[in-house]
Amino acid sequence: MPLKLFRFVPAAALSAIVAFAAPALCGSDGAMRYWTEVPEAGHIAKAQTLPDFVELAAKLSPAVVNISTEEAPESESEGEYEGPPYSHQRGKSLGSGFIVSKDGYILTNDHVIENPHKVTVTLQNGHNYAAKVVGGDPKTDVALLKIDAGNDLPVAPLGNSDDVKVGQWVMAIGNPFGFDHSVTVGVVSAKGRFLPDSLDQFIQTDASINPGNSGGPLIDLNGGVVGVNSAIYTRTGQNMGIGFAIPINLVKEELPQLRERGKVTRGWLGVYIQEVTPELAESMDLKEAKGALVAEVLKGSPAAIAGVKRGDVIVEFDGHPISDRRELPLLVAETPLGKTVTLKVIRDKQAQTLSTTITESHEAELASAESTPKFGPGVRSSFGLRVQDLSPDLAHQLGLDADSGVMISGVEPGSRAEEAGLQKRDVILEVNRSPVKDVNAYQQALKAGGKGSIVLLLVKRGDSTLYFALKPEA
Repeated sequence: MPLKLFRFVPAAALSAIVAFAAPALCGSDGAMRYWTEVPEAGHIAKAQTLPDFVELAAKLSPAVVNISTEEAPESESEGEYEGPPYSHQRGKSLGSGFIVSKDGYILTNDHVIENPHKVTVTLQNGHNYAAKVVGGDPKTDVALLKIDAGNDLPVAPLGNSDDVKVGQWVMAIGNPFGFDHSVTVGVVSAKGRFLPDSLDQFIQTDASINPGNSGGPLIDLNGGVVGVNSAIYTRTGQNMGIGFAIPINLVKEELPQLRERGKVTRGWLGVYIQEVTPELAESMDLKEAKGALVAEVLKGSPAAIAGVKRGDVIVEFDGHPISDRRELPLLVAETPLGKTVTLKVIRDKQAQTLSTTITESHEAELASAESTPKFGPGVRSSFGLRVQDLSPDLAHQLGLDADSGVMISGVEPGSRAEEAGLQKRDVILEVNRSPVKDVNAYQQALKAGGKGSIVLLLVKRGDSTLYFALKPEA
């Protein structure tokens, strides 16, 4: 493509052109102006200088610590090797933390001290201490350690993360790549960021956070810790200008439980939920793609007691609107045990209000079936699926309690089914809210829906159920 060329105009000619054109482009009343200009007062505003982080770094750095962990050695059997058994070298994990009390309590990330055999804390003055793991919470990635130094230690005061504003300056201190007490600065890029498998609504910052910074403090200009550095977004394993910190106000709520009980007990509703996509909203005749779609209700749970049903869309929890389904778990987790709450749900296009009492979670960890049964080729179906009847024997191999249904034996690459997220070994239980017990019933239900309509499937996957909306085939 040729370069765009500009032709210079003599100054005299230019002044004539300006004099002629100015009234036409923006008259005295500004009627033709379609942009907004800075008010005159803005031109005389005093320029602000960059903040000085020297004093802040000097004050807070002594409270930041280096954390290293060692895993227990793994012994190898002799096997064919003629000699004494040997052990793998103990793996070391380096991270950061900061002291929150003079008697030696230290905050860090849970993933920093995951499954440790030994935890060592190193202060800025070089003194090393063996640390005790007091408690940890994988859901929020927070852990509490304790060291006995025999004297009062410098502390990092905790601030108020609710007061953090997007665009304000922040400073991070940590030990990236093992380089002790490195200071980086930046601004708060965003608030309320969700990351997978976490209850946190993270603070996003462009202050450089690299491996080894995990567990270190994010500090505002008042010298208060507003976040615990936890994660980075990266494609290279190094900082790309997008770091995430756990809001300190969330951590404050957990600290008493971590110190007293070693873990965090949260409220529990007892539902599996999924996002309400535009396709799902259309298939369910919802006005907006908002809320949390209930894919499964666990027996005996607060949700079951309240009367929540699979297919309900929870749009409000105890007076708080649910726009994004990821907001619901955080709201439930923050609810005191024993509190009675109200749920607003959409069921069959009608809004209903339900009430229940939040209890402590007693949900067991669910494990998927280990066996991998052999499946037949199945019958080719719409949307790029191959399906077959779910026999009792096949259900047993899959570890399902169902003895009928339609199992997906294959998903065609690039098909509508693959786009929607359906997988081999999923079991189709319903088509457009109608139960299907075999392939014939499944095919008839598809035909009854008519061509050109979005098809809503209820699918069993492992121990969970999920809804999928399939777009009409071209």
